[in-house]
Amino acid sequence: MPASYAYLGPEGTFTEVALRTLPEAATRELIPYVSVQSALDAVRVGEAEAAFVPIENSVEGGITTTLDELVAGEPLMIYREVLLSITFALLVRPGTKLADIKTVSAHPAAQPQVRNWLRTNLPDALWESAASNADAARLVQEGRYDAAFAGEFAAARYGLEALETGIHDAENAQTRFVLVGRPARPAAPTGADKTSVVLWQRDDHPGALRDLLGEFASRGINLMLLQSRPTGAGIGNYCFCIDAEGHIADRRMAETLMGLRRICLQVRFLGSYPRADITPAQSRLTLPGTSDEEFMAAADWVARCQDGRF
Repeated sequence: MPASYAYLGPEGTFTEVALRTLPEAATRELIPYVSVQSALDAVRVGEAEAAFVPIENSVEGGITTTLDELVAGEPLMIYREVLLSITFALLVRPGTKLADIKTVSAHPAAQPQVRNWLRTNLPDALWESAASNADAARLVQEGRYDAAFAGEFAAARYGLEALETGIHDAENAQTRFVLVGRPARPAAPTGADKTSVVLWQRDDHPGALRDLLGEFASRGINLMLLQSRPTGAGIGNYCFCIDAEGHIADRRMAETLMGLRRICLQVRFLGSYPRADITPAQSRLTLPGTSDEEFMAAADWVARCQDGRF
């Protein structure tokens, strides 16, 4: 497998900045790809060891392009996550004034994060989506658009100026990025982990979603993301992308996944990996009856009952 990481490019994206925070990135060739799909496909066909892509932001929620790519196609697995605080700069060609701007561009996920600023400062500007924020900056450089919302660090790369900086509608906005590779054994649990899965219901009936969520709730597992995505099989047909606290090596998570596998049409395991928002020392205590020791004690009790040793 090539010692390279694919990422959502071109150079100068927030994705690249977040990727470079990983220590192992210093030992890999970092290759920009034009889309999330092409970066993930590079892993699937063996062009790259892993891909680094955005998956969620704190303003708009899940990045649907990434979620849909992980739901469909040859299975991939998440190994790491990175959180990056996001503020935008308005990048323009030198000499451009605010009054000159008629068109602006950025990645679609950026629009909800600058919508109010745009309404206040450029109410008549036409929004055009780009494959990434850095690609929007490149298109401004080429004269396609008048301005781009991107990281201030991208200005020098594309010969632009930051007309405005520190643009954001929500304080402390963050984007979550994930390192995705081919399926393999998950890393050992750290004590502050996250497990990601995709669930398909067997059929649509009253309480169907409650049944799925009950597998987590009955074992004291907290959900961190729940997002429905259409399956493509018609209106009303959805699968569910879920992030939950814990690791597949934890007894309560393993039993939850077994329960889901029994009641779901399909379960896709997307990985168990360290959380980026807390350390093991900050991890919450489990609810009574949900520790590994208590699960093992309960299993031992059942075994003794089966042997007539109760």
